[in-house]
Amino acid sequence: MIKRRIFLAWRQLMSRKGRFLVALAGIGFADILIMTQLGFKSALLDSNTRLPSILNADLIIVSSQAQNFGVLKDFSRRRLFQAKNLTEIVRAEPLYLNLATWKNPQTNSESSILVFGFNPAQSAFRLPELTQSSRLIQYPDVVLFDRASNGQYENVIAQIEQGKKVYTEIQGRKKQIIGLYQVGASFIADGSLITSDQNFLRIFNSRNAGAVSLGLVTLKAGSNPNQVAEKLQKELPGDVKVFTRQAYIESERLYWEKNTSIGFVFSFGVIVGIFVGVIIVYQILFSDVSDHLSEYATLKAIGYNDSYLLGVVFQEAIILAIVGFVPGSLISIGLYNLISNATNLPLLITTTRLLEVFLLTLGMCALSGAIAMRKLRSADPADIF
Repeated sequence: MIKRRIFLAWRQLMSRKGRFLVALAGIGFADILIMTQLGFKSALLDSNTRLPSILNADLIIVSSQAQNFGVLKDFSRRRLFQAKNLTEIVRAEPLYLNLATWKNPQTNSESSILVFGFNPAQSAFRLPELTQSSRLIQYPDVVLFDRASNGQYENVIAQIEQGKKVYTEIQGRKKQIIGLYQVGASFIADGSLITSDQNFLRIFNSRNAGAVSLGLVTLKAGSNPNQVAEKLQKELPGDVKVFTRQAYIESERLYWEKNTSIGFVFSFGVIVGIFVGVIIVYQILFSDVSDHLSEYATLKAIGYNDSYLLGVVFQEAIILAIVGFVPGSLISIGLYNLISNATNLPLLITTTRLLEVFLLTLGMCALSGAIAMRKLRSADPADIF
């Protein structure tokens, strides 16, 4: 019975090939729209939590007035000295960060870039490249450059890899790029630089060494980060907040997802994609039912009940969902690669996302089928015979 219904549904769809192709194009477009919106939203969250996720710390101290990683407020370095009073804490190091205007050595164009400064003896980031190159930034007027920054840097990267001297201007001051690391662009900045705390203070000469952006706390082995974070929060004044590293990453993700218009826009884009798909599939199924209403009435007359006929329409919706998803997903994969290469944002097609969009497509088409079924109920054998 099910096979017969599938066969009938397929024949119904293929009876108007032009309409069938229009339906596939509509579903494919809806899938592309949904996939790209989900991809951009995921890239937004991933790119803006990428730097916090590689911080070399068990606990992170921030100002209570900080909004997110890109909009931090400085706090007194005394809080780090106070933190060291806890027996569970091995060290508490300052991390300085600030947006700067820098000149692209390849194009001489100016743009904003994020600059990090820390004690070279204690790397602030869990990056393999810093194991060897962190000692180099202790020299005056030198920086490390993020090779995954967004922009035209191919020649610059090649020269650095060849050991050639490359110079740039940061805040109007001449600096040498002596090494590379890889993190990637974000919605905060197109790239980043790493240098020592002393070099950082030379670049931003109005900054005070006693005012830090983040506090990176390392615990003794075996310490419970959640318990120590709670204990430290009680010990420190209310002008700072203490997070475990994972809690800080989640707070960043939550901020961008809930407290910014960007997260809302991408979520709304997904809703628009679903709405477009529902309308297109409904129009196709409604037209199909209307065109074959007499045939459906004939089937009723020879004994087929409403549930069988409704099943045929539902099968049509499922077929459209499955067949339309294939080109939509393939085009989306191509767009992901194109946009990722152009922007250096982490746009990745995952099995989970493909399954998520496929289920949304099934639901979208099923809803359209359910709405179109109302027309089928009006098929009356008495109107035919």
